[in-house]
Amino acid sequence: MTALNRFSSDPGNASSAGPIVRERLLDAAEALVYAGGIHATGVDAIVRQSSTTRKSFYTYFESKDALVAAALARRHERWMNWFVKGTRRCGKTPRAQLLGMFDVLREWFSSPGFHGCAFLNASGEIGQSDDPIRIVAREHKADLLGFVRTLCEEHVAQTGCGTRAAAALARQLLILIDGAIGVALVSGAPSAARDARAAAECLLDAMRTVPLRAHTKTKQVLQP
Repeated sequence: MTALNRFSSDPGNASSAGPIVRERLLDAAEALVYAGGIHATGVDAIVRQSSTTRKSFYTYFESKDALVAAALARRHERWMNWFVKGTRRCGKTPRAQLLGMFDVLREWFSSPGFHGCAFLNASGEIGQSDDPIRIVAREHKADLLGFVRTLCEEHVAQTGCGTRAAAALARQLLILIDGAIGVALVSGAPSAARDARAAAECLLDAMRTVPLRAHTKTKQVLQP
């Protein structure tokens, strides 16, 4: 079982009110941590925001970090569902959807509650690579990369560049996605998504100039 599945699962408390209390704690933790950070958010603040008690908190979570990991795992499911559906609606071709990803991001960047990537933000506060919070963040990025790679494989199937080209392209597009998120957060400019889209278009155009028989050359174009 992955960390995302483990932390997003409900422990199945016998009380009918249990799941509701747990969800309120998750809602509060996600909102406070996303807006202010993990270290700046104490258990007391989470309890107040959720209108619960410390006893309830420790009934469902052994620590604040366990709650944050669970909140991130739940956010992962919601964010990926939003991103995948939004991207798939951006066009009928894989190329249109690969470029449309950045239009979806721009919409997010323009929203009043945008505070960057919750998973990158959380990872920046946690030093240990094996910490549950870092593991959830890492698995989120792996799932995001997997979705982008699926689109890339659909794209190269049309161009004939090969699966190695798809893997390289997906990794570079993920860097553009995360880079755009970071620039939009720091600068406050949603146009970072438009700049990343232009860079992605250059990558896709470069693939078309590579001879189909030379996959090693494809890799050189995609990974200079």
